Amino acid sequence: MRGLRSYQAGLAAEAMVERLYSGSGRPICARRWRGLSGEIDLIARDGAEVIFIEVKQSKTHAMAAEHISPHQIARIFDTASEFVGGEPAGQLTPVRFDLALVDAQGRIEIMENAFAA
Repeated sequence: MRGLRSYQAGLAAEAMVERLYSGSGRPICARRWRGLSGEIDLIARDGAEVIFIEVKQSKTHAMAAEHISPHQIARIFDTASEFVGGEPAGQLTPVRFDLALVDAQGRIEIMENAFAA
């Protein structure tokens, strides 16, 4: 039962983050986009830029941030590469990787360009 609750909380968190991006003029163009390498929770557009959004939900923002691993980040990069391969500019498409943290009270913290070195 806990797994189902966690899954539902994750879906609710994704919906909240989607509303936040859409409401700020960055429409969501894909939800749970699957490539050969994995899945990306949300993909938004900001002009020509494509924003790949990983949503993490937990009791606190800090706990949510702990749920992302280096292996998962690498998989997100690989999956994003597959997605932009279908864009008109291909691999030259401007991209950004955001991490959206959602706490138990529904507060959202967006870490823009979270995986930049």
